Amino acid sequence: MSAPSQSDVDVLEQLSKQPGGRELRKLAEARHDEVALIGGAVRDMLLGRTPRELDVVVEQDAQGFAGDLARELQTLAGEHARERFETTFHERFRTALVRWPDGQIDVATRRSEVYPHDGALPEVADGTPESDLQRRDFTINTLSVALNGPQRGQLTGASSAREDLDARVLRVLHERSFRDDPTRLLRIARYQARLGFAIEPHTAELATEAIAAGALDTVSTARIGAELRLALAEPDPVAALDSLAQLGVLSALHQSLALDAALARAALDALPPPPEAWPDVLLLAALLLPGHSFDTTDYETRLRVLLDGWEVPAAERERAVHSTILAPRLTARLKRAKRPSEIYEIAHGEPLEAVALAAALAESDADTEGDDVAAAAARRWLTELRLVELEIGGDELLGAGIAAGPDVGRRLRRALMRKLDGGVSGHDAELRAALENS
Repeated sequence: MSAPSQSDVDVLEQLSKQPGGRELRKLAEARHDEVALIGGAVRDMLLGRTPRELDVVVEQDAQGFAGDLARELQTLAGEHARERFETTFHERFRTALVRWPDGQIDVATRRSEVYPHDGALPEVADGTPESDLQRRDFTINTLSVALNGPQRGQLTGASSAREDLDARVLRVLHERSFRDDPTRLLRIARYQARLGFAIEPHTAELATEAIAAGALDTVSTARIGAELRLALAEPDPVAALDSLAQLGVLSALHQSLALDAALARAALDALPPPPEAWPDVLLLAALLLPGHSFDTTDYETRLRVLLDGWEVPAAERERAVHSTILAPRLTARLKRAKRPSEIYEIAHGEPLEAVALAAALAESDADTEGDDVAAAAARRWLTELRLVELEIGGDELLGAGIAAGPDVGRRLRRALMRKLDGGVSGHDAELRAALENS
């Protein structure tokens, strides 16, 4: 294990500043069994970063510790305080989760793991401090700080863990790491993008060999989908996906997966902010976009099967598939749009992600005739035209003697088209335009 570091005390000080940190320290110091902060939280604090969550390993009974911690945090309502944390206890892996509006703390019982075959979920047994470190993915995630006992405040970790952190490299702990758990191939790409670390050369060789040997085929598509969703939730998801592409993971997952990072960033730049639009759906669409023309029936079916395997929710799946198929068509159609009303006819009712992707596609082919027109039209729709509304409504037409029925909608639409093209402005002008007989 690594020797204690002079900066260990900083971890405890920083822990007290994190949501739940003071309560965690208080509870740990009152216990007789060993409790330690471990993994990403320690890594991030040593790097001067704010951890996303806190990971704790206890010598025994993660469930009981989580319950005590939840009560200490006063996050459980009602008479039966155990109800919330018990619903997040995973007996197979001996882990528990305490989550509240301001934070999250994962608790795991110290354990060892054995993989019965490549890509399988591990079989868990009681473990020693050494075996608990060895089951982890990368050396920098083995860094641990004791929260109680005679070793309180001391930093330990697998061999070279602190040196790798200082050198900013990602290194697996053993030769079979990627074969045992191929999801680590996706994880190392995420860490590379988020932390800006390099992959240690031998680790890179092991990753390449595992991908070539089909390691990713041994993992369930549901687990792959969970890792991809984590990539999409990264602070810079394009960088995470690009790292996956550069490592060869994307093409190994499916032959049609590819990422044009510049295209994805341009599309995100054009996309309105949530909740109107879904950036993760746009990135899925960009990821699935193999070119500008498709065998639509077969391709759509294959996309849905792929996303279903990843357990993408139905609404997101349909929006991503539709955007993937539609974006190139929108680009072609928007080239011919000369007036705002024509842009409306093309883009109205379509997913915002599809229009943003169309804008990026047009901008990437700016040398092709009409693409600058299409890009400008798509961006104008997203920023301006889709927000244009009439000041009048159907009730005013009914009050003016127009019979109820489809004609009311047609007249309102005609007035909107004229407003978009600058032909009318203001309530009275809109009403006159709607009442005119065509």
